[in-house]
Amino acid sequence: MMTTVTLQGTPTTLSGVLPLLGSLTPDFALVDTQLKTLSLADFSGRRKLMNIVPSLDTPVCAESARAFNRRVADLDDCSLLVISADLPFAQQRFCSIEGLNKAVTLSTMCARTFAEDYGLLINEGPLAGLLARAVLVLDERDRVIYQELVPEITQEPNYDLALEALRSISPPCRS
Repeated sequence: MMTTVTLQGTPTTLSGVLPLLGSLTPDFALVDTQLKTLSLADFSGRRKLMNIVPSLDTPVCAESARAFNRRVADLDDCSLLVISADLPFAQQRFCSIEGLNKAVTLSTMCARTFAEDYGLLINEGPLAGLLARAVLVLDERDRVIYQELVPEITQEPNYDLALEALRSISPPCRS
């Protein structure tokens, strides 16, 4: 099964479907800015907002990273994961220039399976091989409580709905 989004109005097929509400998300092995491979286990016990974008080197992707970074700044026990195909060096430079202190940027440079496992691999057109724009909110057990596949790649996600879902999850108790 494939999903279709648009890029400036032109239909573009993706590799599959986004993880469904209530489902457990597939694990991943993505590279952070220190070239360390991280998985979902590295964020265990925390709420997660996954802002998945084609490239931080585009205006809409950059704005979504900035917007989510601002909006989750006051939330404890929450990880903001910004996932793109950008090299970790470019991600680090972007976060440094933009002053993003809450975002954990992760690169798919060594893990094409992420795009396929999450149904976000763009199959055709000028962005073939990159990720489609999507937002997932996961509870502390990695269950999807919110998902949005942005239907037009050049549009921003619905920040309010994603944050509402994230805030609806009670932070885990700490002993």
